[in-house]
Amino acid sequence: MSDNLVDRFTTGGIIVVIGLLLLLATTDAIEMTSVWEWLPLIFVLLGLWALVRSEFRNLVGPVMVIAIAGAFFLRNIGLLPDGTISTWWPLFVVLFGVLIMFNRSRRRQRIRLEGVGTAKETVSIAVFGSDERRLRTEQFTGGEVVSVFGNALLDLREADVRARPAVIEAVAVFGDTEVRVPREWDVRLDTLNLLGDTTDRRPEPDEPGPSHEQPHLVVTGVSLFGDIHIRD
Repeated sequence: MSDNLVDRFTTGGIIVVIGLLLLLATTDAIEMTSVWEWLPLIFVLLGLWALVRSEFRNLVGPVMVIAIAGAFFLRNIGLLPDGTISTWWPLFVVLFGVLIMFNRSRRRQRIRLEGVGTAKETVSIAVFGSDERRLRTEQFTGGEVVSVFGNALLDLREADVRARPAVIEAVAVFGDTEVRVPREWDVRLDTLNLLGDTTDRRPEPDEPGPSHEQPHLVVTGVSLFGDIHIRD
């Protein structure tokens, strides 16, 4: 079963579970308050599943989902006082930045261990706007592409990867994130999709290319009511 198919079943499964919980509530099988109290736990479990499935390569998106959903769950069951989240929510922004810096440090550490020369990374962030970047390098190692109520585009069609895989952390929250790569690149998608979608829209090659243990590019991250597209 392909990664995209698995992700679609995952998104569909979330909707089915939510629908069943609401049905139990409207038929008085369970109290409505109980449904909303336990609903964030579903997203915590999905975040944990995404971490394990990606072998902890996909870090930023799943950890943010776990942290936010976990905070709401702890509040719902009375372990966090009311008003805690509304007061301390900027800590989620701090956590997001820390995770991005940690991922960047982890990438650079891998590059140093592999003895690669000058590495090239990039950051594209679009918040309530658009951001387009084109990279020309033979030593692309990865980066971050973030769209929040915006559109972010990263063009890698004139780039190459010597130390496989390059890793891109893609985040799409009510936005569109697009990564353009050469058609012959082998791309692996390791994103967590919550009512969003991640797709490789490149046409299938006429002939399969040579197989490698590592792909050219791994795309990790999260799509929440947004889309992450790979194009050529």
